[in-house]
Amino acid sequence: MNKFFDIDIKDIYKKLDSGIKGLDDKEVKNRLKKYGKNELPKGKKESIFKIILNELLNPLEIILIIATFFSFIIGETIDAIVLLIIIDVDVVIGAFEEFKAKKDAESLINMIKVKTKVIRDNKTIEVDSSELVIGDIILLESGDKISADARIIECYNFQVDESALTGESTAIIKENKVLPQATPLSERVNMVFAGTNVRTGRCKAIVVATSLGTEIGAIANKVTTIKEEKSPLTIRVEKFVREISILILIVAIIIVIIFIFKKYPVGDIILNVVALSVSAMPEGLALAMTMALTIASKKMAKKNVIVKNLNAVESLGSCTVIATDKTGTLTVNEQTAKKIILKDGSTFTISGTGYNDVGEIKPIDNANIELAKEIAYLGLINNEAHLEKENDDWKYYGDSIDVAFLSLAKKLKLKDTANIVERIPYESVNQYSAVFYEKDGETYCTVKGSLEKVMEVSATKDLYKEQNKALTRDGYRVIAIANGKVKGTKKEDIKKLDFIGLVAFIDPIRKEVKKAIKDCNKAGIKVVMITGDHPLTATAIAKELGLVDNDSEVATGEDIAKIRKLSDEEFDKFVSCIKVFSRVTPLDKLEIVNSFKRQGEFVAVTGDGVNDAPAIKSANIGISMGSGTDVAKDTAGMIIVDDNFTSIVEGIREGRTAYSNIRKITLFLIACGLAEVAFFILSIIFNYDIPLLAIQLLWLNMVTDGLQDISLSFERTEQIVMEEKPRNPKESLLSGDLIRETLLLGVTISLIVFLVWAYMMNKNMDIIYARSVIMMLMVFIQNINVLNCISEKRSLFEMNLLNHPLALLITIGSIILQIVISKIPFIANILKIVPLPPLTIIILLLISSLVIVVFETHKFLVKKNYFRKVVG
Repeated sequence: MNKFFDIDIKDIYKKLDSGIKGLDDKEVKNRLKKYGKNELPKGKKESIFKIILNELLNPLEIILIIATFFSFIIGETIDAIVLLIIIDVDVVIGAFEEFKAKKDAESLINMIKVKTKVIRDNKTIEVDSSELVIGDIILLESGDKISADARIIECYNFQVDESALTGESTAIIKENKVLPQATPLSERVNMVFAGTNVRTGRCKAIVVATSLGTEIGAIANKVTTIKEEKSPLTIRVEKFVREISILILIVAIIIVIIFIFKKYPVGDIILNVVALSVSAMPEGLALAMTMALTIASKKMAKKNVIVKNLNAVESLGSCTVIATDKTGTLTVNEQTAKKIILKDGSTFTISGTGYNDVGEIKPIDNANIELAKEIAYLGLINNEAHLEKENDDWKYYGDSIDVAFLSLAKKLKLKDTANIVERIPYESVNQYSAVFYEKDGETYCTVKGSLEKVMEVSATKDLYKEQNKALTRDGYRVIAIANGKVKGTKKEDIKKLDFIGLVAFIDPIRKEVKKAIKDCNKAGIKVVMITGDHPLTATAIAKELGLVDNDSEVATGEDIAKIRKLSDEEFDKFVSCIKVFSRVTPLDKLEIVNSFKRQGEFVAVTGDGVNDAPAIKSANIGISMGSGTDVAKDTAGMIIVDDNFTSIVEGIREGRTAYSNIRKITLFLIACGLAEVAFFILSIIFNYDIPLLAIQLLWLNMVTDGLQDISLSFERTEQIVMEEKPRNPKESLLSGDLIRETLLLGVTISLIVFLVWAYMMNKNMDIIYARSVIMMLMVFIQNINVLNCISEKRSLFEMNLLNHPLALLITIGSIILQIVISKIPFIANILKIVPLPPLTIIILLLISSLVIVVFETHKFLVKKNYFRKVVG
C-alpha cells in the first residue's frame, strides 16, 4: 500500500480523485458506503445472556449444580432449593457486576466525541470524525485530535504529539515536502496520523487512510491475534475444583468402605454417602468469592481504577512486575520551569508544579528578582501557547515549553504588553523561534531555543556549556534566551544579540509515586520504566524516584536490538538486570513483556497509546490510562482514570485484599466441611449413633455457612498485605500453608465435637438431648471459628474486634439465634431439639473457645518461623 509520503501533492490529488476544494456530498456518501465509517472495530460486546452463561460455566458453579442434582435424588428437597438459591444469587450478582464493569469501561472509552473541520464543496464545515473519508481535505489547529492518516498540503508552525503512536514524548515538527521511500514512520514529517494530537500551529491536509487502513488501525488489528492470558484466580479456581472433587471422591470411597464393613444396607449407604458429600461441599464459596471481588472492584473504582471483569481485581494483586511508562504516570506530564541561570551568574529556583500560577521564584545569594522577570517576560512574548484559568480549572494548548513559560510569567504576575512587529515561528531548520517587537521607538528581537542555536546569534560565545550539560544530565530540558536591538525584521537581521540566560524545565515526578514504589519493593513487586524518552531524562527521573541506583540498570532501544539477536536465555538475563528501558519501540516493549513472562513473572503493563496495545494485550494484566487511546482502553483489563501510578498500587492493595479474603473464606468453609465429615466418620467407626439428622445438618449449614463466609468477604485490608511477597499465580487456593491451617482447624473441631458426643453416648444420654447439645456445640464452635479466620497471621488478641463489625455481629447473632430457636417449641419440634440449661450453654461456649486457643498457638508458631525450621 502506498503511504503517500514519497509522492507530490498533485499526484495524490489524482490518485484519490480529490482537490483543494474538497469532495461533494454525493462522493462522500459513495466513499462511506465503499470504505465504511472511520472507526476502529471495538472488541466484541458480550450480551448479558453470554455473561450469565459464562458465570454458570464457572467450575465452582458446575460443582454446585451437580450437588443440587444429587440433593434432589436423595430427597433432600430443601437442601437442593437452598443450593439453587445460592447458584441463582451468585450468578446474578456476578453477571450484573461483570456487565456493569464492562459498561463503565465502555462509557469511559466513548466519553469524548471528536469533531473535525473539513472542506467540502469549497466550504468549511465540522463533522464527526467517524464521517471522514479518503480524499477529504481537513483543517487542523492547536489542541485538535487527529482522526485519520493524512498527507500535509500546507502548514504553519505545526507540531504534533505522536507519543500515542511512536512513544516519543517530544512534539514532532511537521512540514510539506516529498520524502524518500525508505523514510521510517517516526521521520515522516509530511504526514499526520490518527490518534495523535496537534501541539501548535495550523495545517491543511488530505486524508489518505481511515479506520483499519491507518497506522493505528494496523496495530489495533494485530492485537486481536495475541492470545489473552487467564487470570490467576481462574487458574486457581480450576485447580481447586479438581482438588476438591478428588478429595470428596476419596471421602466418599472411605465412607462407602466403612459402611460396607459395618454391613449397612445399600440404600442407606447411597443416601448417606451423597448426603455427606453434599455436606462437605463448600457451597458458599462461589457466592462469597463473587462478593469479595465485587467489594474490591467498588473500592478500586473509588480509587480511580475501573476493572472490566471481576477476575482482573485479583489479577492485579498477583503481579510480580509492573512495567510502567513515564510521562503522565510517574510524572505529571506538565513541563515546569524550575531554575533560571542568568549571564551574570544570578540564579533563581522556582517552586510549584504544572500549568498554573502557584509557585514562587526564589533568588539565590541576593540575586535581583527584576532580572528573573526580564527573562520570563521574553519567554512570555515569544510564545504561541495559551494558558488561562476557567471556572477554577486551568485550560491550555500549545507547545509544552511555551505553556510552561506562560505559567512562569503568571507566577511573576507579568502581562504581555509588547508591540509585536514580526514573528519567526519555531522550525526544524532554525531550531529556534524569534519575535521582533518595538520598545522606546526602536526594534528589538528576542530568540528562544537550544543553547547552541541561541549562541550562534549572540555576541558572546561559549557561555554556560558545562551548566547546560549538567542540567541535561539531571533530566532538565534547557532553553536559552537572547535579546537585543536589530536593524530589520528578517532572519538575516538576527545577530549579535545579548545572551540573557537559561531556563531549566522538567516534567516533575508525582510526589506520591516515590512512596508507592517503596510500597511495591516491600511487597516484592519489581517496578520497571519503559519509555520512548531520552536515556538521560529517563535516568534522572528514575534516580529521583529511587527506581535505580546507577546507570548500569538503564538500557536503550539500541542495547535491546543488539542483545535480541542472541538467544532468548541471554535476552532474559539482560532484561532481568534492567529497571529503565529508554528510547524503546512498541516491538521492544512487547519483547520485554514476553521476556518477563518467560522468566515466570506475572506482568502488569501500563500504556496509553495504540503503540502500547500489543504489550498490554500480551501482559498478564493490561492497564490503560484514562487519557489513553480507545484501542488501549479496549485492549486493557482495567483502566486507571487519573493516569496515576499510585492508583495502580492502591489497586494492587485491593486485589491482594480480595484474594486474602477469598483464602479466609476457603479456610472457614473447608475446615467446617472437613470437621462435619470427620466427626460423622468417627462416630460410625466407633459404632455410635449418627450424630445429626438431615434437617439438623441443613439448619447447621444455614446458621454456620449462610452468612459467615459472606462476612469474611467484607474484611478490611490488613497492614501486612503489602509486606508479603506475591503468591505464585499457579498456586492452588488450597496451598501448602492453607492446607495445614484447614487440617488443623478441621481436625480440632471434629475431635472436640466427637469427644463430647462419645462422652454423652457412653453415659447413655437421651439421643434427642445429645443431638441438641451437639447441634448447639457445632453452631458455637463454627461461629467462633469465624473470628479465627479474620486473619491467618495476626493474633485475635492484637485486633480490635469492633473494626470487624460484620463478622462480630453475625457470630454473636448466630449464637443467640441458636439459643432462642431451641426455646421456641414449634421450631424446636421441627429440628427435633430441646432447650438446654444455661450452665450447659456456658460450658459449651467454653469448650468452643478451645478452637481459638489451638489456632492462636499455630499463629504464634508461624510468627516464630517454627514450621519453616521443621521443614528445613
